[in-house]
Amino acid sequence: MIKWIWAFVDRPESDFDASARFWTAVTGTTLSARRGDRGEFATLLPGPGQGDACVKLQGVLSGGGAHLDLEFDDFEEAVARVAALGGTVVARDEAWAYAKSPSGYGLCVTAWGGATRPPLSFVAPDGSRSRLDQVCIDIAPSAHDTEVAFWSGLSGLEVMPSSRFAEFSWLRPPEGSSVAVLFQRLGEERPTGGHMDVSCSDAEATRAWHESLGAEFVAEGGMWLVMRDPVGWEYCLIRSDPDK
Repeated sequence: MIKWIWAFVDRPESDFDASARFWTAVTGTTLSARRGDRGEFATLLPGPGQGDACVKLQGVLSGGGAHLDLEFDDFEEAVARVAALGGTVVARDEAWAYAKSPSGYGLCVTAWGGATRPPLSFVAPDGSRSRLDQVCIDIAPSAHDTEVAFWSGLSGLEVMPSSRFAEFSWLRPPEGSSVAVLFQRLGEERPTGGHMDVSCSDAEATRAWHESLGAEFVAEGGMWLVMRDPVGWEYCLIRSDPDK
């Protein structure tokens, strides 16, 4: 059974410090000590009593965007499921595996670390609330159905279509879910990627707060604002209660 989901903010290593300043500020977190062979990993830590961490920052050597780590109570069974569902296990040890989905999108499967309490929303200076609580996987039309079936089969979670936007569906989150997983069917053929979504009680107020920290407004969608963070990567502000 899936027990916890981590969202990874993937940014070029040269932009690690600037990314850390922005994403800790807008989530009300502090940065853990850096770790990894190149110091490429760090965790965004909620304050005392604010829940368990579910977001990490990774400095990558190429590209950027977002990816997911899935924690399971039965690690070996989850790793076996990756291959059975058309994915590829690239590297692993006794409690961690780096894998690729059928369309080549990277993810990690790990043993459950014991987290159970999703973080609370962050209250900005103006009183508006927000929470980085979703990763949107952006999928080309030719890969969409196979990719969505892979994520549903691996996680054991039901796929729920959007009633308002035909291009979107998501995994029905279990009780106490840390990070939601949304799927977007793109209108063009391109490699599968991912971006961060931030749920907001007042998206316009959150936009202003983020802009004061160096973000830029890009476009407005049906229920969301497309933004660009200070190092140039897009994410979305979603008009949705961050505490639901």
